[in-house]
Amino acid sequence: MNIICSKQKLQEGISIVTKAITGKTTMPVLEGIYIEANKEGLTLIGSDMDVSIETKVEANVIKEGSIVIDSKIFSEIIRKLPNSDVKIEISENELIQITCEKSVFNLVFMNSSDYPALPNINEDVTVEVPQNILKNMIKGTSFAIAQDEARPILQGILFEVKNKELNLVALDGYRLAVRSELLDLDDNIEVVIPGKTLNEISKILSGEIDDIVNIYFSKNHILFEFDQTIVVSRLIDGEYFRIDQMLSSDYETKIKINKKEFLDCIDRATLLVREGEKKPIIIEITDNSMELRIDSAMGSMNENIDIDKEGKDILIGFNPRFLIDALKVIDDETISIYLVNPKAPCFIRDDEENYTYLILPVNINQNQAR
Repeated sequence: MNIICSKQKLQEGISIVTKAITGKTTMPVLEGIYIEANKEGLTLIGSDMDVSIETKVEANVIKEGSIVIDSKIFSEIIRKLPNSDVKIEISENELIQITCEKSVFNLVFMNSSDYPALPNINEDVTVEVPQNILKNMIKGTSFAIAQDEARPILQGILFEVKNKELNLVALDGYRLAVRSELLDLDDNIEVVIPGKTLNEISKILSGEIDDIVNIYFSKNHILFEFDQTIVVSRLIDGEYFRIDQMLSSDYETKIKINKKEFLDCIDRATLLVREGEKKPIIIEITDNSMELRIDSAMGSMNENIDIDKEGKDILIGFNPRFLIDALKVIDDETISIYLVNPKAPCFIRDDEENYTYLILPVNINQNQAR
């Protein structure tokens, strides 16, 4: 193998594929990046068997070939080389030689034939989604994925296509996040994708409205194809929770509030909460005012925000982090919040139901309520 490639393009390709390399493997070859040079240019692959990422890099291929090279040392070397062309070739002493200007590295490499092939995906069922829509939908749901490994289904995001609508759903037992977009899709699809996969895809997506992601499905895998990159991931086995019964339209209190004011207020309140300390934020809604207060070992804080209210007064407590996570991914200037009683979940949703966030309250005692 003998190739010449710009340092910047090579570094970008390495950055993409290393997102799939976790280092948690019993196969040493999976700690490396698979590199193949052919007449089409350079192909890089990173994998941990659950997720594999392949990307193409423009290069001048003098001699074709393939190798596997340790991902950590290779990425660090390329990152610290001068911003110039990089030459990579197999030397006479069977080492891989990396040359850039006056820098020369000679490294051992692994046999590319030991590297596992990407699974074949049936391309009969295809979904096309604009990159900006998919990126925003992932951002709007992934924070609600469960961290509990005992329930692997909740470590994934439900990817559902029905009635010409794409839905992404995440649930961790304390909150629910739903994002929906109308798309010209005729298929009915329901799979659960690891949250890790979608988070890494979101980092790679350009987010441009005119760029498309092509998505293909098989029984056990899903494939995302966009730009010069392919991401293949295992799906999570099992049936996702039926969320329809959770999404009640009943409410006793509805408020409209400026999202930024609400978010900033909660953010200020959490300054008094040490990391790991569980202190609820108390919300009291009366007339056209919302009072927020918090008490901790460091002190207390209270603040009032103007609101538009329909229905009953209510006193309720929440984990402030859950409110902050939901508010941060909403772009609307004004939001609507629906509440039933102090023990029932609240809903934050828009009129078109492009997003719905369900958050369970926390129990508050009389001392906290004062």
